[in-house]
Amino acid sequence: MDTKKLVVGIDIGGTNTKFGMVDRLGNIYVEENISTPFYSDFDDYINALKDVLIKLEASVEGAEIIGIGIGAPNGNHKTKEIAFAPNLPWKGILPIVAKLQKFFPDTCIVLDNDANAAAIGEMVYGGAAKMRDFLFVTLGTGLGSGFVANGEMIYGNDGLAGELGHVIVEKNGRKCNCGRCGCLETYSSATGIKRTVSELLATGTEDSIFRHKSFDGFEAKDIAEAAQSGDKIAEKAFQMAGEILGLALANAVAITVPEAIFLFGGLAKSGDLILKPTIASFEENILKIWKGKIKIRQSELQNKDVSILGSASLAWNYINKGSL
Repeated sequence: MDTKKLVVGIDIGGTNTKFGMVDRLGNIYVEENISTPFYSDFDDYINALKDVLIKLEASVEGAEIIGIGIGAPNGNHKTKEIAFAPNLPWKGILPIVAKLQKFFPDTCIVLDNDANAAAIGEMVYGGAAKMRDFLFVTLGTGLGSGFVANGEMIYGNDGLAGELGHVIVEKNGRKCNCGRCGCLETYSSATGIKRTVSELLATGTEDSIFRHKSFDGFEAKDIAEAAQSGDKIAEKAFQMAGEILGLALANAVAITVPEAIFLFGGLAKSGDLILKPTIASFEENILKIWKGKIKIRQSELQNKDVSILGSASLAWNYINKGSL
């Protein structure tokens, strides 16, 4: 019987932890999930992870787990710890790799934050497969990002580099969850575009379906649908989000000069609504020597199980480079 060498991708979220056994081509053999907050004690959670991993390996005939990739909020690739993740039930610094390694001493285990995992997923399975320099931006509740240069993820001195969402784009601007004001993610994210709609309603007189809704009564996808139907407030909100994002991306290019920029997440699914103003602003503000040379496009992982593929790609990327 041939041995199937597979890795397990683990995506740790505030509500659920998802698992999937994945081969080099990105085929997912089997999936599983458990409730993250069910385990109030972190050691109990680690034991649950161990039990699921053993179960998964046994469920695929001839399977051998040769790597484990973990994507987690505030996951630090360098320290191999999750540090002060606000949406997880355990506080402080969590040495997740060291604890799991005790159960799987001969298996490579790689940890990173969710945005970096998705970026490496794009490099292993998506549109950046043949690229060595690119930028990956997640436009979700917040704005995450991963910078790849010379085929390597940029981690910085402490493992936390690449926080494009916390570049200040408006001095004394909107209050951000990080504690500062004017961060990019407060304008160009699902939450940011909702805040823009609310401000436009307060300062303008245009008719809009959102005049009859509370802030919690609509989502970014509702703004996209309204914009496609000609709602002027919604159209203007996307225009503003794209203009600010394009400017920030033009500035980011001056640092790493990527071949392409990939946009991923709920806001990116709105297509041209966000792409057109972003690209226009990007080309307007980019340094002349790079005009027309850098592509901005949607992620090719957009409609795939990126949480599992992104996490699995951490392990495959490590193995493919001969680090194992």
